Amino acid sequence: MFRKQECVAMLLAGGQGSRLYALTKNIAKPAVPYGGKYRIIDLPLSTCITSGIETVGVLTQYQPLVLNDYIGSGQPWDLDRMDAGIHVLPPYQRNKGADWYKGTANAIYQNIPFIERYDPEVVLVLSGDHIYKMDYSEMIDFHKKNQADCTIAVIEVEMSEASRFGILNTHEDGSIYEFDEKPKVPKSNLASMGIYVFNWKKLKQYLTEDEADANSQNDFGKNVLPAMLEAGERMFAYRFEGYWKDVGTIDSLWEANMDLLNPKVPLDLYDSEWKIYSRNAGLPPHFIGSAAKVENSMISEGCEIHGRVDFSVLFSGVTVEEGAEIRDSIIMPGAVIRRGAVIQYAIVSENAEIGENAVVGSRPETADNLKDWGVTVVATGVRVGPDSVIPAKAMIDSNVGKAVENHA
Repeated sequence: MFRKQECVAMLLAGGQGSRLYALTKNIAKPAVPYGGKYRIIDLPLSTCITSGIETVGVLTQYQPLVLNDYIGSGQPWDLDRMDAGIHVLPPYQRNKGADWYKGTANAIYQNIPFIERYDPEVVLVLSGDHIYKMDYSEMIDFHKKNQADCTIAVIEVEMSEASRFGILNTHEDGSIYEFDEKPKVPKSNLASMGIYVFNWKKLKQYLTEDEADANSQNDFGKNVLPAMLEAGERMFAYRFEGYWKDVGTIDSLWEANMDLLNPKVPLDLYDSEWKIYSRNAGLPPHFIGSAAKVENSMISEGCEIHGRVDFSVLFSGVTVEEGAEIRDSIIMPGAVIRRGAVIQYAIVSENAEIGENAVVGSRPETADNLKDWGVTVVATGVRVGPDSVIPAKAMIDSNVGKAVENHA
């Protein structure tokens, strides 16, 4: 018998993250490293436990091995509990055979039996690929106060970016009267954050109806939310005014890490009252040699720094040899930067090696045309040979060797 829960969180973590290219070739997007010692999924998991939510289902699908190993029993997030805790929920064989998750709504539909075990009043649906801190309990209180059937967390975005999101229009009391999923011509800049609170009985009804519709794409934004709005259900927007970043592209992932070095950005990883928990590598303290120079950077455990690091984020176990320079870059776990190499405006992925005197990326002020400039990516496990020159906005993948592929 499972203990009744007021709220069950369902974390959608099966995304392929195709716009992150080589970074998600072998891992799901929520497992991508972030912030020097974390992975993206650490933020929603930590936020769940800080918000008092004890039961979390993590829905995996694409390349789940690293993510499954990382989550484990849920102990780092205090989610290793007998009658609640964390549960990894991949697609499984049903009576009619094996079914992949066909969409976000279908993923929750396939796990109705899991949710029913806890008989919750509300279900919190989360995305596993966003960077933010939010007190979910305040959003749930807002949902209850308004006697809502569905509450959507929203944030104002730049109008030029609005077509990338689900866009809402609301009355003065916050009730939603219009919702467009990724409209070509947005009518407002009030964007859905992909965070929803539903009354469970109401959500179950709409998931069942959506599954029965052969023409549905089984997606919350495209199908379930418009159906609820058309039926006149009570739907409200919960305005969020803190830091939030969708890290679905190379540039946005780079920006989200660089933002941690900007004192004006209101995302504080050092807040002792709102900690971000993670599964630590268990490496020794970082070492900075006598010839090293480190400025305005985040350096994690196990790093050995003998060169120059400026305005960069270095994850655990990174080696920077003497004479190497790293500027405005993200260096992921286990990477090695050899003597004399120069890394600038780049992401060097896990266990990659940059050879002696190689140059990876370039600075925007040196570009002839900023449209052709962008962050350079070296994929996991790739070795860039000595004296190689890897230009801006390039992706070096193990499959293409030294070939360069634009990732516009």
